[in-house]
Amino acid sequence: MSEKARKNTRRSSAPIKVYCTPAEREQIEVNARKTGLTRSSYLLKIGMNYRVTGIVDNQQVERLAKINGDLGRLGGLIKLWLSNDRRTKELGKETLHAVLGKINDAQHEMIKIMAGIIRHKG
Repeated sequence: MSEKARKNTRRSSAPIKVYCTPAEREQIEVNARKTGLTRSSYLLKIGMNYRVTGIVDNQQVERLAKINGDLGRLGGLIKLWLSNDRRTKELGKETLHAVLGKINDAQHEMIKIMAGIIRHKG
């Protein structure tokens, strides 16, 4: 690497100081963590008018995937029941209503998780 190329790196350039209160610093740190960036990278992107996007919490994605799997299994059970499959011969309307209730609960849980992700992102 040439001497000129080494001089034009960010690390070899002078930093910009930003004066802020402890509360403002904490908020900047929280915002940077939400996006998965360092404070420096976060502030640089904002200062250069780049779009800063957040990362989605992996735990929330795992919860959504689990709920999606549960919905698939419940849907399969209803399909068997509707097709008069011998394995569901013993299932009555009460069971079907319980399954539909679980699907409704799962949908509400998904909406709650998605709303939480959106609130934390912004």
